[in-house]
Amino acid sequence: MKIGFTGTMSVGKTTLVNALKELPEFKDYKFATERSEYLRDLGIPLNTDSTIKGQIIFLAERSSELLQKDVITDRTIIDVIAFTQSSQSIPVFVGHQFEELASHLIKEYDYIFYVSPEGVELEDNGVRVVDQKYRKEIDNSIKKIIKKYVKGRNFYTELSGSTEERIKKIKRTIFQ
Repeated sequence: MKIGFTGTMSVGKTTLVNALKELPEFKDYKFATERSEYLRDLGIPLNTDSTIKGQIIFLAERSSELLQKDVITDRTIIDVIAFTQSSQSIPVFVGHQFEELASHLIKEYDYIFYVSPEGVELEDNGVRVVDQKYRKEIDNSIKKIIKKYVKGRNFYTELSGSTEERIKKIKRTIFQ
């Protein structure tokens, strides 16, 4: 099973994945979490400065996760498309071409959970941009991509509330 969390920065996606690691129901899963610090240290521009080369690397990472069996990841193809479209250095037409290619992979997830930023403070992890306007821009882009490719399908669920409330909803959705 391939389970992906999507959402703008600093909404608790990595926290959720790390919490699921501790649950017996997910003991046989592989877990993929954010590697932004590592990628930044390799010289890959992130956030508003991202380049098409950098986004292709992120797409390759998400694609490699989809090759695995029983994986839970704190990023999805949707996130990569959204950050590509919001990059200041990637031309709009290139962002559209990137979306056209990458969107074919979205259907490979068995479950996609959108994690809402509502009620969650934007934290500085030393890597991400700490900018409310940019955070909202990414969130809006993710919602548009979801509406276009995912919403209304039985593998899509929205999450909000505390980590515990989110985990309950995840377990209800997957193990119903």
